[in-house]
Formats: sequence, C-alpha cells, structure tokens
Amino acid sequence: MTAALVDVPVLQAPPRSARVWRWFGRYGALLVLALLVVGTSALEPETFATWDNFINILNQSALSAIIAMGLTFALVTGEFDLSIGNVASLSGVLACTAMVSHDVSIPMAFGLAVVIGAVVGLANGLVVTLLNVNALVATLGIGTVAVGVNYAVAGGLPVSLTDPAPFIQITLGRFLGIPYPVFIMLGLAAVLWFVLNRTVLGQSMQAVGGNPVAAQLSGIRVDRVRVVAFVICGICAALTGLLLASRTGSAAVSGGDTYLLAAFAAAFFGSAVLRDGEFHIIGTLVGVITVSVGFNAIALIGLETYWQYLFQGLLLILGVGVGSLARHRAAAAH
Repeated sequence: MTAALVDVPVLQAPPRSARVWRWFGRYGALLVLALLVVGTSALEPETFATWDNFINILNQSALSAIIAMGLTFALVTGEFDLSIGNVASLSGVLACTAMVSHDVSIPMAFGLAVVIGAVVGLANGLVVTLLNVNALVATLGIGTVAVGVNYAVAGGLPVSLTDPAPFIQITLGRFLGIPYPVFIMLGLAAVLWFVLNRTVLGQSMQAVGGNPVAAQLSGIRVDRVRVVAFVICGICAALTGLLLASRTGSAAVSGGDTYLLAAFAAAFFGSAVLRDGEFHIIGTLVGVITVSVGFNAIALIGLETYWQYLFQGLLLILGVGVGSLARHRAAAAH
C-alpha cells in the first residue's frame, strides 16, 4: 500500500526590497535620532556630547513626554484630542488660582489638576460617544470652552504665587543630580506602559483602535473604553500644565498651548519606532526625545528660533509619511 504524495506549499521568503522597506518602517525613526545625535556631536562636541547636556535634554523632554503619553491613549483607540494644550493651560491657571486665593496646598493642587483633567476628558469622551460628534470637532469645541474659562478666571493675566519657592522646587529640585521631572516622566511612563500592554483595559483599547466593530462583537464596551482613553489623556495634560506652572511659579492662560503640536509630532513620529505604524508608549518617548534633541541641536548650533517650528513640522510629516510609504512599498514588493 503506497502512501499518497501530498504537495506541500513552500513558504517563500519575502523579496529583499520588501524586507528593506519593512526594516526602514520599523527602525527609520531610530535612525533619524541616531543621525541627529552623531551629527550634532560632530558639530558641537564640547557642548552637546556631555552628561550635563544629556540630563538637560531629558529634563526638557519631561513635560512634553507626559502630555504626549496621555495623547497616545486616545490615538491607540483611534481618536484625536485637540484640547490637550488648552487643558494644560486651564489646569495651571485654576490650580494656581486655588493656591493664591484659597490657600490650597501643593498636594491638593495636584489633586485638583487630576480632577480638572478627568472632568475635561470625560466631557470629551461623552460628546464623542453619546452625541456621536467627530473627535476633532468635539475636542476642538471643548478646548475652546477651556480657553473661555481660563480668561474668565484670570482675565488674560498670569496667575503668580506670592511664595513660589516650594512650588518651583518640584521642577527645579534634583535627586542624585537628576531633576525631579525626569523621575516623574520615567515613573509615569512605566505605569502607562503597564496599563496599555499588561492590563485588560489596555488590550481592549488596542482592540478598539484596530477594529471597533470586531471589538464590539467580542464583548468589549467600545464607548466606555474610548471615554477612559480621553480621561487618561486629560489627566496627563492637566498634570503637564501644573508642572509647567511650577517651573516659573506662575500660570499663563496660554502657557500649555504650544504642547499640542509637540505631542502630536512625538506620538506620530514614535509610531514608526519598532511597531510599524502603531502608537505605543516607548515610541512616543523616543519621539519626544527626538524633538528635544533637535531643539537642543538648533540652539547649540546657533540657528534662529523658526528652525524649531520647521523641524517639528517636518518630524510630524516624517512620522506619518515615512511609515505609510514603507508599508506600501513593502506590500508592493511582494
């Protein structure tokens, strides 16, 4: 009795061009960061490639990283939040006003910031899920309301603390020569990474962002997950605003507005790190550090300030465009 011969399909390795494009899609962002570091080190070896400047870059990255990591949660679920800069400004103004006018302690001010961020995030989430308003429109509207509240409370003027020394110490103080904000950034990054990658909530968020219909059919409460993502995003933005106010001992009504573009540039650029187009915490951190390295290099080389805006905008385009191009080319090469 002879055994029947069965044709077994042979799995062919993808073409070399496809592997190259796939590699570029995953590691291109890291390559950009490496080129920035090597190039600036060659141009400014005595000022850039030093331990003090490395700590300075991490310190400059801290606040941007906190707000960008919060934004990452909204992006993971497939949503956008354009209110984060306004929420940061609102948090700083309201918390500083509470400390000045109502003698609120610093720990209570941080608690107030968390509440402010959670409330605004909840409002964003409910408008998106219950009213079915596009996230871009909803968060832009909520952000504009935050601007109005800011001006109503502060009248357009900075809110300064009468005795800012203890408050300023939060961001200017150091432990083992490293500024406190760096420890806050790293600690929060560890917590948010764990939530996104090692909890049911985080897995549900990734499922909703990947395919909301399939997530709904598998029993995930899609709207609730989206609302929680907006709440986390709002809390991180509010904490950023309060830490920003701590750097000067005062809060400006538009102090956090510039963090909007920085957060999006970092998150989108970071999506091209290791995951090939997926938003994740490690990638966002790499994106933030890349922005800070670029800004630091521009300052040390002596270029005009407008180069920072050009660099940040180009980085955002690279984050979206290069990863997309690499995926399309890799697919076409098969």
